[in-house]
Amino acid sequence: MSAQPTRLGDLARSEWRADRMALRSVKQELRENLLARISGDAPLFPGIHGYDDTVVPQIVNAILSRHNFILLGLRGQAKSRILRALTRLLDPVIPVIAGCEINDNPYQPICRRCRELIAERGDDTPIAWLPRERRYVEKLATPDVTIADMIGDVDPIKAARGGRDLADELTIHYGLLPRANRGIFAINELPDLAGKIQVGLFNIMQEGDVQIKGYPLRLPLDVLLVFTANPDDYTARGKIVTPLKDRIGSEIRTHYPATVEEAMAITSQEAWLHRDGGRRAEVPPYLCEVIEEIAFHARSDKRVDRRSGVSQRLPITCLENVLSSAEQRATRNREPVAVARVADLYAAIPSLTGKIELEYEGEQRGAENIAVELIRAAIAKVYGKHFNSTAVQPTMQKVVQHFELGGELKLAESATAAESLSQLRKIDGLLTHVDRLDVSPKSDAAALAAAAEFILEGLCAQKRINRSEERGFFAERKRPPESPEAAGRPPRRQFN
Repeated sequence: MSAQPTRLGDLARSEWRADRMALRSVKQELRENLLARISGDAPLFPGIHGYDDTVVPQIVNAILSRHNFILLGLRGQAKSRILRALTRLLDPVIPVIAGCEINDNPYQPICRRCRELIAERGDDTPIAWLPRERRYVEKLATPDVTIADMIGDVDPIKAARGGRDLADELTIHYGLLPRANRGIFAINELPDLAGKIQVGLFNIMQEGDVQIKGYPLRLPLDVLLVFTANPDDYTARGKIVTPLKDRIGSEIRTHYPATVEEAMAITSQEAWLHRDGGRRAEVPPYLCEVIEEIAFHARSDKRVDRRSGVSQRLPITCLENVLSSAEQRATRNREPVAVARVADLYAAIPSLTGKIELEYEGEQRGAENIAVELIRAAIAKVYGKHFNSTAVQPTMQKVVQHFELGGELKLAESATAAESLSQLRKIDGLLTHVDRLDVSPKSDAAALAAAAEFILEGLCAQKRINRSEERGFFAERKRPPESPEAAGRPPRRQFN
């Protein structure tokens, strides 16, 4: 591979010739590279799950149409990740005029400094190369963002050092949007941007001109603008000014995972599971299902604010916390393997309560109580999936009868796997169907104890047995009907 040109004259004689670069905008560049990826069956957005048939096709259409676009969705729906992944569709590097603050095209410079440099040095104008990672600029919109942050402002120090008038274009300190020239400019939470800043955005988007401190400046920027927003902010509060909304080519709605399998793929990808504590630490797949079901139940619970949403970060942080709880227990007991149990789900409640916004009814109930109820509902759902077949019921009835006849079992949270399993084996039939949880009856004590505890918790969630902090697992014994004499009541009169 030949060395990249470092002078304008060499650049003009290379593959980066003037006719190609002068006609190819960043939106055209994205379009061409996207078409090449589609025709080559290359993945468009690696690491983005659940959007292949919904969101991704709409993004593809927007890029092929050379549209600025906005992603509308609740928190935790990978909006920012999608925008950052757009850089994959840019060229690996592009030539710019060396030292230019706004990445000027060597053949079409828009800033005065670069125009004067080319006029002075001609083919000897120095060229630098900008990698795709530096062509993405992102800004979180907040009410305190100013037009100077976005567009630019007069720099009096620059004016003083150069002996220039403040109205001189060379005294301007460029903002984020001009610095994203020939790249992608992303604004997160667009409705939070003040209205006057939004006006400045659409003016420079469409007309390419802006005023800085009353000084009119022409900046025909080459940039793809992408935005994110919460649908409630966008439609109900109406905080995006109409002219800006009109200039956004495509509006694309994101969503939470549609299936537990998609959600588990996202969570396992994002969660920190490969620990460095010197021991094997794992969360059984059935508990991973429970963690995802917690999020699904929360999203449909009337006590949880649906407008706020339940982020996919909830199962991610919950999974990490569950594994940490198992890791802590194994470390204290000096066990070589840490396998998460149901008790670790309840230990992870602090990772749940901060992720859900409650309605009035939920506030009255309390976040921790709501979290406990969500965990039990999720366990009941996953238990039913694995154990509700008629073939399992006789064995499960044996387990229930053990408690109905007076049996009780309290498992200490700090107990070793061997100690817990020794207690669990005393319940007839409890370990018979652990294979339904993809656990072999010959597995180690940690895996068997975790599976057996899950079965008991599932029976409790289905209200077939009870559990309390004081007694552990138990069942209310059925009392025979009292005779009237034993109850101290006169016998009922019989009428012929």
